[in-house]
Amino acid sequence: MQSAAHDHPRGARERVIVPGITAPSTVACLRSLGPRGIYTVVGSEDRTTPGSVSRYCDRFVTLPNPRSDLEAYGDVLLSLAARPGVETIIPVREEDIYMLAANRDAFAEHVATPWPDFETLRQVQDRVELFAAADRAGVETPETTLLDEWDDWSRETIIKPRYTVAAPEYLGHDAGLSDIGSTVYHEPGTPPAVESSLNEWGHVPIVQEYVPDSREYGFFALYDEGEAVATFQHCQKRGYKYSGGPSAYRESTDIPELEAAGLALLDELEWHGLAMVEFLRNPETGSFELMEINPRFWSSLPFSVRAGADFPYYYWQLARGEPINQPDYEVGIGGHLLRGELCHLHSILAEDYPLVERPSFLSAVSDVATSMVREPRFDYAVADDPVPFVQDGWNFVRSAANEQLSAVRAGGEADESSPAVGSPALAEQEPASKPARADLEPLEDQRGRTN
Repeated sequence: MQSAAHDHPRGARERVIVPGITAPSTVACLRSLGPRGIYTVVGSEDRTTPGSVSRYCDRFVTLPNPRSDLEAYGDVLLSLAARPGVETIIPVREEDIYMLAANRDAFAEHVATPWPDFETLRQVQDRVELFAAADRAGVETPETTLLDEWDDWSRETIIKPRYTVAAPEYLGHDAGLSDIGSTVYHEPGTPPAVESSLNEWGHVPIVQEYVPDSREYGFFALYDEGEAVATFQHCQKRGYKYSGGPSAYRESTDIPELEAAGLALLDELEWHGLAMVEFLRNPETGSFELMEINPRFWSSLPFSVRAGADFPYYYWQLARGEPINQPDYEVGIGGHLLRGELCHLHSILAEDYPLVERPSFLSAVSDVATSMVREPRFDYAVADDPVPFVQDGWNFVRSAANEQLSAVRAGGEADESSPAVGSPALAEQEPASKPARADLEPLEDQRGRTN
């Protein structure tokens, strides 16, 4: 157990820094911690992030965009950590956890650091090292190797980035920060042009045997120095795309084999902090095969909390050195991200994945509508904090309209910099402006107090 090692001014409330992104994890943290009297500071490069309008956001600060200036982003996070009363920082995206782990000693001088050191994190953000760890732990994986080492193109495969974040320690200090790339479904029979692929990706990606099941199983855990202190499971029934992707609808589960696989891998890593371990279930063997680990809060976090696994509070307790007593969560219930459901339906109409059978659109509409009536739980839409849902909907409409306008201006060809309506990129929309640094001066908070 650990706790922040600095003193607070008399009468100051304990503070937590929560990066603001368009995925619902930021708002879930605010709704968990704010009602407990914890002062929440949302920092983002985009003032329209839904967390900024939550009733549980005490203060908003503008941060640099980590995808255009990762070093400046880390410097500002460290400056925020050094301010009086700040207990810890919550990682909600890969750039967050990368900077926190890479500078863990510096952050530890000011705040509690319930996250792994960089060498441990690297074993997760580098998928080659991750699958080596899975092999040591006895966890099943699809056959995986580097693109320039794969030689059997008669099989169904997927190609995806080796790393989960475009960062200097992985791509080299001379590499420009950019989108690291996304999964490509490769039809059997024709090998890709390796040299041109390497130039396109900016590094050597991995090739993986395709597992023919779009349902994804998540094992979620919070670890304290190699020991699991809280866990949760869900099965993702629908993603942003009909092939998978970020979660649109999921149901809580309790599967011993899934738990065993997740624990075995995280134990092997001697993990510390948050982790979502993602698996697919091989339809032939029934075994859970590892896909990846997200070493930070996951986009479906509001559902975990609604099911009874209050991970933001557990994370806070770990940072404070307090005991964590997790009650049993509710199994067999479901929850939705409405924006994700719309993207799922759009992908059926507008997108094509060569290895994945396209579902019937009418059947999909029926499934979405039926599950909403049967399981009326929504990531953003809640009665006591409705404005983030409105903001998220407006962001979605605005982004889709901008994409369509770009397509019209280009004569029917969409601007590649604008995410498609059905794209998971809508979960992490890029802002129009890129501020150079945060405003660290005292300012009036969301509820009219100066701090």
